[in-house]
Amino acid sequence: MEKTRVIMHGCNGAMGQVISRLAAEDAAVEIVAGIDIEDKNLYGYPVFTEAAQCDVAADVIVDFSVAKAVDSLLAFARARRLPLVLCTTGLSDAQLDAAKALSLEVPVLRSANMSLGVNTVFKLVAAAAKVLANSGYDIEIVEKHHRKKLDAPSGTALAIADAMNEALDHAYTYKLDRSSERAPRGDKEIGIQALRGGTIVGEHEVLFCGEDEVLEIRHTAYSKAIFAKGAIKAAAFLKDQAPGMYTMADVIG
Repeated sequence: MEKTRVIMHGCNGAMGQVISRLAAEDAAVEIVAGIDIEDKNLYGYPVFTEAAQCDVAADVIVDFSVAKAVDSLLAFARARRLPLVLCTTGLSDAQLDAAKALSLEVPVLRSANMSLGVNTVFKLVAAAAKVLANSGYDIEIVEKHHRKKLDAPSGTALAIADAMNEALDHAYTYKLDRSSERAPRGDKEIGIQALRGGTIVGEHEVLFCGEDEVLEIRHTAYSKAIFAKGAIKAAAFLKDQAPGMYTMADVIG
């Protein structure tokens, strides 16, 4: 079986390095080049400081970078006609629209979280919301991440909220800050609170709060390896797909 040749965008970041280490031990994929603002060759493949400079033959791009680097990445993927696993969070509406436009030409897989467990949480919270929201339960999300994370709330927390809101016919709004006003909680809102500190890899807790009982659905990540494994699996999957927008749900079935 031929290996899937991957260009790692954000190769010298924390996730890029984890993926590089795991890919080196994986028989299905090979990272053939990296793109990163830091010109460091840490894992033996060539590293380019700008996407347009990369001329290495590849099958797919995996992106774990920062939002400001995504515009040039989308242009690069279009120019090279390369499938794209887009994992960077905190993207603007314009960038999300650009990714959708790109998916008309090449396959694009976008996920706020590459973990198998988190993608199962999406299904669980949607099912719970259908049952409990109509019975008057309040919905709150609390997410925790390391002190260096740039965006808040996390892309995963927003994706969890979106999964529930879609199940509820988009009847709910999101409340990100309760300190700005002195008022009781609204009936049709999903509260999302973000905590940052230390080296927390990622925790997401969804609370359905009713009269005299609370149901909690929680996911805890103990290592970035769970996201890296998902990204590697997604890259191998996306290689042979038709143009379109994909998610991890398509990968895990």
